[in-house]
Amino acid sequence: MLFVCYPRCNTCKKAQKWLDEQGKEYTIRDIKTDNPTYEELSDWHARSGQPLKKLFNTSGMIYRSMNLKDKLPTMSEEEQLRLLASDGMLVKRPILIDGETVLIGFKQSEWEEHGGIV
Repeated sequence: MLFVCYPRCNTCKKAQKWLDEQGKEYTIRDIKTDNPTYEELSDWHARSGQPLKKLFNTSGMIYRSMNLKDKLPTMSEEEQLRLLASDGMLVKRPILIDGETVLIGFKQSEWEEHGGIV
Protein backbone atom coordinates (compact mmCIF):
# COMPACT_ATOMS: atom_id res chain seq x y z
CA MET A 1 0.00 0.00 0.00
CA LEU A 2 1.27 3.47 -0.90
CA PHE A 3 0.35 6.43 1.32
CA VAL A 4 1.01 9.70 -0.53
CA CYS A 5 0.94 12.61 1.90
CA TYR A 6 2.38 15.90 3.05
CA PRO A 7 3.86 15.24 6.51
CA ARG A 8 2.90 18.69 7.86
CA CYS A 9 -0.76 18.31 6.82
CA ASN A 10 -3.14 17.68 9.74
CA THR A 11 -5.51 15.60 7.59
CA CYS A 12 -2.60 13.43 6.48
CA LYS A 13 -1.57 12.98 10.12
CA LYS A 14 -5.10 11.86 11.00
CA ALA A 15 -5.13 9.41 8.10
CA GLN A 16 -1.74 8.01 9.07
CA LYS A 17 -2.86 7.60 12.67
CA TRP A 18 -5.96 5.75 11.46
CA LEU A 19 -3.85 3.43 9.29
CA ASP A 20 -1.54 2.74 12.24
CA GLU A 21 -4.51 2.01 14.52
CA GLN A 22 -5.78 -0.48 11.94
CA GLY A 23 -2.38 -2.17 11.89
CA LYS A 24 -1.94 -1.51 8.17
CA GLU A 25 1.44 -1.68 6.49
CA TYR A 26 2.22 1.04 3.99
CA THR A 27 4.98 2.99 2.32
CA ILE A 28 5.00 6.77 2.86
CA ARG A 29 5.68 9.11 -0.04
CA ASP A 30 6.05 12.85 0.60
CA ILE A 31 4.04 14.60 -2.12
CA LYS A 32 6.14 17.75 -1.87
CA THR A 33 9.54 16.14 -2.33
CA ASP A 34 8.41 13.28 -4.62
CA ASN A 35 5.70 14.82 -6.79
CA PRO A 36 3.42 12.35 -8.62
CA THR A 37 4.08 12.13 -12.35
CA TYR A 38 1.56 12.82 -15.11
CA GLU A 39 1.31 9.06 -15.72
CA GLU A 40 0.74 8.26 -12.04
CA LEU A 41 -1.91 10.96 -11.68
CA SER A 42 -3.67 9.80 -14.83
CA ASP A 43 -3.69 6.21 -13.55
CA TRP A 44 -4.83 7.17 -10.03
CA HIS A 45 -7.57 9.36 -11.45
CA ALA A 46 -8.88 6.51 -13.60
CA ARG A 47 -8.78 3.98 -10.74
CA SER A 48 -10.35 6.36 -8.20
CA GLY A 49 -13.57 6.76 -10.17
CA GLN A 50 -13.62 10.40 -9.03
CA PRO A 51 -13.92 13.52 -11.19
CA LEU A 52 -10.51 15.01 -12.01
CA LYS A 53 -11.35 18.13 -9.98
CA LYS A 54 -11.22 15.93 -6.85
CA LEU A 55 -7.47 15.53 -7.37
CA PHE A 56 -6.93 19.26 -6.82
CA ASN A 57 -6.12 20.66 -3.38
CA THR A 58 -8.78 23.37 -3.62
CA SER A 59 -7.93 24.79 -0.19
CA GLY A 60 -4.24 25.22 -0.98
CA MET A 61 -2.52 28.56 -1.41
CA ILE A 62 -1.21 27.73 -4.89
CA TYR A 63 -4.68 26.72 -6.12
CA ARG A 64 -6.10 30.03 -4.90
CA SER A 65 -3.21 32.20 -6.08
CA MET A 66 -3.46 30.71 -9.58
CA ASN A 67 -7.24 31.33 -9.60
CA LEU A 68 -7.75 27.71 -10.68
CA LYS A 69 -11.41 27.68 -9.65
CA ASP A 70 -12.11 29.81 -12.72
CA LYS A 71 -9.44 28.31 -15.00
CA LEU A 72 -10.08 24.56 -14.57
CA PRO A 73 -13.43 24.46 -16.41
CA THR A 74 -11.75 25.68 -19.60
CA MET A 75 -8.71 23.39 -19.35
CA SER A 76 -8.49 19.97 -21.00
CA GLU A 77 -7.99 16.87 -18.86
CA GLU A 78 -4.42 16.60 -20.15
CA GLU A 79 -3.70 20.23 -19.21
CA GLN A 80 -5.11 19.66 -15.73
CA LEU A 81 -3.04 16.51 -15.20
CA ARG A 82 0.12 18.25 -16.43
CA LEU A 83 -0.58 21.12 -14.03
CA LEU A 84 -1.03 18.69 -11.12
CA ALA A 85 2.22 16.96 -12.06
CA SER A 86 4.06 20.30 -11.95
CA ASP A 87 3.67 20.80 -8.17
CA GLY A 88 2.69 18.26 -5.52
CA MET A 89 1.14 20.99 -3.41
CA LEU A 90 -1.64 21.31 -6.01
CA VAL A 91 -2.65 17.69 -5.39
CA LYS A 92 -5.30 16.73 -2.84
CA ARG A 93 -3.92 14.58 -0.11
CA PRO A 94 -3.61 12.08 1.31
CA ILE A 95 -3.89 9.55 -1.48
CA LEU A 96 -3.97 5.86 -0.59
CA ILE A 97 -3.20 3.36 -3.33
CA ASP A 98 -3.72 -0.35 -2.81
CA GLY A 99 -4.03 -2.53 -5.89
CA GLU A 100 -6.95 -1.20 -7.91
CA THR A 101 -8.24 0.96 -5.05
CA VAL A 102 -7.31 4.65 -4.95
CA LEU A 103 -8.73 6.84 -2.18
CA ILE A 104 -8.29 10.60 -2.48
CA GLY A 105 -8.51 12.72 0.66
CA PHE A 106 -9.27 11.30 4.07
CA LYS A 107 -12.85 10.57 4.97
CA GLN A 108 -12.68 7.99 7.73
CA SER A 109 -16.07 6.47 6.83
CA GLU A 110 -14.95 5.99 3.22
CA TRP A 111 -11.67 4.42 4.28
CA GLU A 112 -13.55 2.14 6.71
CA GLU A 113 -15.82 1.02 3.84
CA HIS A 114 -12.70 -0.14 2.04
CA GLY A 115 -11.35 -1.77 5.20
CA GLY A 116 -11.32 -5.20 3.66
CA ILE A 117 -9.23 -3.97 0.74
CA VAL A 118 -7.15 -1.29 2.39
